[in-house]
Amino acid sequence: MEALEALLTRRTVPPALMGEPGPDDRALATMFAAAAAAPDHGRLRPWRFLVVRGAARERLGALFARALAAEQPDLSAEEREKLRAAPSRAPLVIVAVARLDPAHPKIPEIEQIAAAAAAVQNLLLAAHALGFAAKWSTGKPAYSGLVREGLGLGAGERILGFVYLGSPKGAPAPIERPMPSDRVALWEGPET
Repeated sequence: MEALEALLTRRTVPPALMGEPGPDDRALATMFAAAAAAPDHGRLRPWRFLVVRGAARERLGALFARALAAEQPDLSAEEREKLRAAPSRAPLVIVAVARLDPAHPKIPEIEQIAAAAAAVQNLLLAAHALGFAAKWSTGKPAYSGLVREGLGLGAGERILGFVYLGSPKGAPAPIERPMPSDRVALWEGPET
């Protein structure tokens, strides 16, 4: 797939519309190489990825449910079950982690977050170019201290999201894109 075609046709595919197979090790290596090619001021590489497949998806779901139930005692049984089942809906899940150094003398934290997010976007584009369906999701687990702890993240690490990956089940429905002209303006400088 050509680069512009991948950019213009990439879309979010819900895990319910994914099936086996998920990316194998070779496809993952290509996706991670694309992630590493993202813009990165200072070459900090402020990201890392955790690959979750097989039975580990069930353990991740159990972590989601246990952590959120502990942090939100009024969480309903239905919400706990939805959290528990979420990672098992796709053949493979990648936890995208930002590794932040807020005290860096040259690279502000926002640039580190932007670099990590660009790495995730490159990963999504590579997955699409390789024929896989993907969804970048956050939700309550991404902001849970207990989930971060359960994943073994360090003090400066934050979850950017969970990337659900699999093979698309059928052709996706057409998607309406925003008009670029609605978000683009010509700036000519301040009036003098």
